[in-house]
Amino acid sequence: MASSREPWLMLRFLLVLVFAVYKTTAFGEVMRAPQIEQQQQEGQRQRHKNAYATMMYMGTPRDYDFYVAIRVMLRSLARLHVDADLVVIASHDVPLRWVHTMEQEDGARVMRVENVDNPYKNQPNFNRRFKLTLNKLYVWKLIEYERVVMLDADNLFLRRADELFQCGQFCAVFINPCIFHTGLFVLQPSMEVFKDMLHQLEIGKENPDGADQGFISGYFPDLLDMPMFHPPLNGTTVNGSYRLPLGYQMDATYYYLRLRWNVPCGPNSVITFPGASWLKPWYWWSWPVLPLGIQWHEQRRQSLGYGTETPMALIQCIVYLGIIAVTRLARPNISKICYRRTEKNISVIQAGLKMLAIWSILAAYLLPCIIIPCTIHPLLGWGLYLLGSFALCSMAINAFMLPMLPVLTPCLGIFGVLLVMAFPLYPNGIIRCLSIFGYAFCAAPFLWVSLVKIMASLQASLERENFFPRLGESSPPSGFNKLY
Repeated sequence: MASSREPWLMLRFLLVLVFAVYKTTAFGEVMRAPQIEQQQQEGQRQRHKNAYATMMYMGTPRDYDFYVAIRVMLRSLARLHVDADLVVIASHDVPLRWVHTMEQEDGARVMRVENVDNPYKNQPNFNRRFKLTLNKLYVWKLIEYERVVMLDADNLFLRRADELFQCGQFCAVFINPCIFHTGLFVLQPSMEVFKDMLHQLEIGKENPDGADQGFISGYFPDLLDMPMFHPPLNGTTVNGSYRLPLGYQMDATYYYLRLRWNVPCGPNSVITFPGASWLKPWYWWSWPVLPLGIQWHEQRRQSLGYGTETPMALIQCIVYLGIIAVTRLARPNISKICYRRTEKNISVIQAGLKMLAIWSILAAYLLPCIIIPCTIHPLLGWGLYLLGSFALCSMAINAFMLPMLPVLTPCLGIFGVLLVMAFPLYPNGIIRCLSIFGYAFCAAPFLWVSLVKIMASLQASLERENFFPRLGESSPPSGFNKLY
């Protein structure tokens, strides 16, 4: 009786969890929609002399993910009440519904452009995901503004940074000792500069990485020798090129060493997440793997919400619970063999069923990770992953008559390492890394023992008489071999 109630208790718990996330995100977004729309209409009527700009283009496997990231950044800037317009430089292949959403719901001005032909796309070691990043050069065409702060989508604003508009014709941050970062820079728009940049592309100006980073760094080669920017207290705008303090582009990797921000160069205003695209903070697996991931999702919860992903998460939750309920009520045995012809056939079938069982367990841990919406909240994402893995593992357990605990040991191990990574009281990142490695070292023998037990149990199950009849039993006519 107690076992039959467990799926329903789990269903009630997960429904409460999904409802709580929905109430604090999507529903709140709907309730705030009239106020947001009114503020955006007022903002569109009032044109500012400066702007924050970003760009968007299509052609990567993660187009929608970056669309979500751009919307969160736009909403976070609006929540900071920045004294500037919000501009999105979008290529013509960006879907119109996305353009209208950014204009009508996020209060952005969208500038549609043709993709800049990248002359470096055929050079060795070129990363194809940077093929269209030269669209960033269009920011120099925004000549209706005095200054523009150009941003990548992976910037996380901690505070308002409007003092950047007091900087000169070009200003950027050196997060590398010798190369400035183009994830955030300040510029004075100029058609002359824009045309000269296009000319440099035509004549094949050297570009080590073939992307915006290498081209813009080469176009402003003397920035390292420029003075540090300090905003004048009287609010005036300076002229020339300047280096920006590191506090305007705090590389997330600096945080992971000490687990706190302590950047003495300028105000700690903006966090950036350079590096591998699959480690960006908007993915559900970014936390607790990377401690700052939850901070980005907190900004999304407060601004954009999770109304798009919540219905899909609820559907997956119901499907997984249905699988658990079915496997608890019925115990199918897909590998039962009623007849055999030769001992050679038995060994071949046993080897095949062993491989099928192992691949079924591996699929149970990989499939949920693939189908979960990438940009869902980490707490809900990891919850769905563990639930999905448990549901699919239960199918393999019942189909191949495997012991439950060894099959679920990886699931328990994943849950344990998530707790170790999410522990909030580590003094620094080194202790955190050592703790994770220590946990992995201690967990490895349990995983090995679990694998041995699974293989032994599978072998014993295949040799039972309900898989194979006794040798003394009458065999079917020659050549007859039946599986069900």
